[in-house]
Amino acid sequence: MKPGIHPTYGPVAFRDRGTGKLFLTRSTLAERSIEKTVDLDGVTYPVVDVDVTSDSHPFWTGTAKVMDTEGRVEAFNRRYGITS
Repeated sequence: MKPGIHPTYGPVAFRDRGTGKLFLTRSTLAERSIEKTVDLDGVTYPVVDVDVTSDSHPFWTGTAKVMDTEGRVEAFNRRYGITS
């Protein structure tokens, strides 16, 4: 890798806006000037607020709705004369 052209890669805390849960990971967002910080175990990390994480996404929380496709297939077959 060429020296001096890559962004700094460091620890960042991502906070879910809906639940408030923090996820500590590494990101290139660490080098940006982020005003918000959080103190975890005596170490201060920059915080990035995100709208959706696995803690609030309907698929991962089990609240996702399943679309009823059976009625749609029957309506299509009735409309275009296809019999099963």
